[in-house]
Amino acid sequence: MGTMVTGQLTDLTAGNDELADFDALTGRYQRELMAHCYRMSGSVHEAEDLVQETFLRAWKASASFQGRSSVRTWLYKIATNVCLTNLEGRPRRPLPTGLGTADSLAGDALEQDAEIPWLEPIPDTAVEVAERDTIRLAFVAALQHLPARQRAVLILRDVLRWSAAETATALDTTTAAVNSALQRAHAQMAERGLTPDTVEQELDEGQQRMLDAYLEAFWAKDVDRIVQLLQYDATWDMPPFLNHYRGAENIGELISTKCPGGVHDMPMLRTVANGQPAFGLYMRQPDGHFEPFHMQVLDLDGTKVRHVTAFFGAEHFARFGLPDRLPADYRPASTG
Repeated sequence: MGTMVTGQLTDLTAGNDELADFDALTGRYQRELMAHCYRMSGSVHEAEDLVQETFLRAWKASASFQGRSSVRTWLYKIATNVCLTNLEGRPRRPLPTGLGTADSLAGDALEQDAEIPWLEPIPDTAVEVAERDTIRLAFVAALQHLPARQRAVLILRDVLRWSAAETATALDTTTAAVNSALQRAHAQMAERGLTPDTVEQELDEGQQRMLDAYLEAFWAKDVDRIVQLLQYDATWDMPPFLNHYRGAENIGELISTKCPGGVHDMPMLRTVANGQPAFGLYMRQPDGHFEPFHMQVLDLDGTKVRHVTAFFGAEHFARFGLPDRLPADYRPASTG
């Protein structure tokens, strides 16, 4: 939109300093609206489009803004309704563990479904640091099980801490309807033991050491060590494959038998996704160099790994700013 739009917006909103400077407006609210649209949609690329649509609608409607709420509240109202329109008739974005199918054994055949619009991980750099507690992968995955309007109500009430009256105004409904929708949403979320306040603290020294050991174990393809680092009842899934696995030994057998890499074939680079530790795992190619294989997002319980979601697809590496290849002589730093 740039300079031309900024000039037009200045003419339209001379009485409102915040709306008059469109570049500053987008810079101020871009990342928190990105988190909001991601919670609603479960997709990073859709959230990017939804945020842009939000700012476009805000610009077009800026002349009619009367200051009855803050600009921030007004933008969230627009964004929420943009998301609801976008979600009409669309399937939810699940993870394999949320499909209700039985746990898989390591020896089972892999079942792939590229047609399912899977939940996507989001880089921490795309959202406000303060938003990390409510973009955790399990929480966003649980949100996707809610009908769109219930999802919106829960986010507005529990994440943004809006009143029932404010939420009703944003969604053009009644406070009674809002309270009823929130009650139903809470019941569904309670079944999964998740709330916006299910937050892990910053990683401590023991967890950092464990993550270094995890990286080293994959580089050495030391399956016994990987199993030791997993919680005994850990779970593992890997969209777009439908299979999901439970139990450290079962996961170890999966890595041993289904993972194509051998010793020194699988370097990993650290990153952060959804406020959680994550690794981009690369696989050695026949000529020696390494290419993206999958991105692991880890859920920790103390110094054990409780759950891993391994997202296949090189697009995730690009989104997180990770290189599209590593040279043949690459060695993970922590392995010496």
